[in-house]
Amino acid sequence: MIPPAEIRCATSPVAPRQPRVVPQRPRVQPHTAPPALEPPWHVILLDDQLHSFEYVIRMLNAIFGYSYEIGKRMANEVNDCGRVIVATVHKELAELRQQQIEEFGPDPMETSPQGQVSMRALIECSE
Repeated sequence: MIPPAEIRCATSPVAPRQPRVVPQRPRVQPHTAPPALEPPWHVILLDDQLHSFEYVIRMLNAIFGYSYEIGKRMANEVNDCGRVIVATVHKELAELRQQQIEEFGPDPMETSPQGQVSMRALIECSE
């Protein structure tokens, strides 16, 4: 006779067998330094004594979205110091902002032929 512990009916649950697999070891990555981040770049507006304060303020608002007060402060600084940092951004955006400044167009209040150009800007690495 079969002992009752070994008798199973067709509807009784059967525990699945655990597979005999060796657990994998995680792959060891070589220790390398993470890539260095590129330093930010300054966009510097240069004074040329040809453009009005209103032109500078309007340009800074159109390109950078600066308020009238911030634009006025930067216009004063470029007038007093000859240059002002108008943005510090990654290199590609600094190049774009420099191009936008130099292509903004002439000052409508300036009537002399020398004043019929845009302002100049340059970019410098901040470090």
